[in-house]
Amino acid sequence: MTHEAPLKMRAICQDRPGGPEVLKVVETERPSPGPTEILVRVHAAGVNPTDWKTRARGVFSTGAKTPFTLGFDVSGVVESVGLGVTVFQPGDQVFGMPRFPHPAGAYAEYVTAPARHFVHRPEQLDHIQAAAVPLAALTAWQALVDTADIQPGQRVLIHAAAGGVGHLAVQIAKSRGAHVIGTAREAKHAFLRGLGADELVDYTRQDFVEVVRDVDVVLDTIGGAYWARSLRTLRPGGTLVSILPLDATFPAEQARAAGVRAVFLLVEPDQAGLRQIASLVDSGRLKVEVEAVLPLEDVARAHELGEAGRTTGKIVLTVA
Repeated sequence: MTHEAPLKMRAICQDRPGGPEVLKVVETERPSPGPTEILVRVHAAGVNPTDWKTRARGVFSTGAKTPFTLGFDVSGVVESVGLGVTVFQPGDQVFGMPRFPHPAGAYAEYVTAPARHFVHRPEQLDHIQAAAVPLAALTAWQALVDTADIQPGQRVLIHAAAGGVGHLAVQIAKSRGAHVIGTAREAKHAFLRGLGADELVDYTRQDFVEVVRDVDVVLDTIGGAYWARSLRTLRPGGTLVSILPLDATFPAEQARAAGVRAVFLLVEPDQAGLRQIASLVDSGRLKVEVEAVLPLEDVARAHELGEAGRTTGKIVLTVA
């Protein structure tokens, strides 16, 4: 069950930690799918903060060291399937966030991964849009739905609401019937209102702690000083979900005293969650904003744009 695919492929490799300049185009062996895996011809790959942080460190959170190929978000076409795979066949259009947080190698022409780390690509999305969705949307879904279990009418505060995770979190929270408050620069407020945000705070002009009260859930994508300040907006029994590890600087005693739950979420591959996200896309309730699209060989520029921290939505690399 295979199409003829070349035995070599182009990939982005780095052999040392450093700035965007360490990312190089190389020719390497095309992988083959093992049992329960699929081989996907990558059409587009999403770029995420974890990518440039890993590039700078030169080591994955799992301990995998250079040389390696970055990238987790994939949209593409199934090229072949491994032993025992029944859920996909060659020619299927798929998207997913395979293997996270272990290296997936999405900045390449082909990837292999467990079949159930993918789902069928929503018809509403092309490959570029689809590649922007999985990691950011699954992070938002697992934080707001699985972890915080947000309910209709609850008040949800989303930091960096116009960012990759943030702008999808706004829509996921709205789809669950929540009242959404977002922090973002004023220039991004019209965009966020268009996504359904109910209240917006320009963090350059106002301290959100002064104006936001009685929140049930905070999704914190920033960390640091935002932890203690966000706790002050939560009502007793509320939940703070951070997508940055809660370290020794986290005010745990303050959280206990306020009677609130504070947790660190690391996103994980999740076929059921990704199907729910695809369903939201197909029903028109979830749209992804792609700010920049660059060819694979311009990956260094993509990282420079991302690290500048001013992106609305996502950055995507075109591969096929």
